[in-house]
Amino acid sequence: MAEMDKDKLLIRLHVYDTEMAVNIPREDEALYRNSAILITDTVNSYASYYKGRKSDKELLYMAMIDIALRYERESKRNDTAPFSEMLKRLTSEIEETLDAESATDNH
Repeated sequence: MAEMDKDKLLIRLHVYDTEMAVNIPREDEALYRNSAILITDTVNSYASYYKGRKSDKELLYMAMIDIALRYERESKRNDTAPFSEMLKRLTSEIEETLDAESATDNH
């Protein structure tokens, strides 16, 4: 148990209008800090435009949707499944062609 705790780090993050303590994997500290900055910046952006017209809760939801949309777009952009399928098909076609040529060369 103590071994696992050495890999953890307790940090304080400022997220929008809240300070929070978070126990994280040591190697992910920069990711957590950058994520807190992204959330804060996104909420602040919406707050500067909608403050007084939307509740804090609505501002937070708008920021979550914005960040989730970015994530979804990035996930689609990095989706390699279509390329993997195309490579499998091309590999099959190449193997079939080589097998066919090999069969005709042997006769």
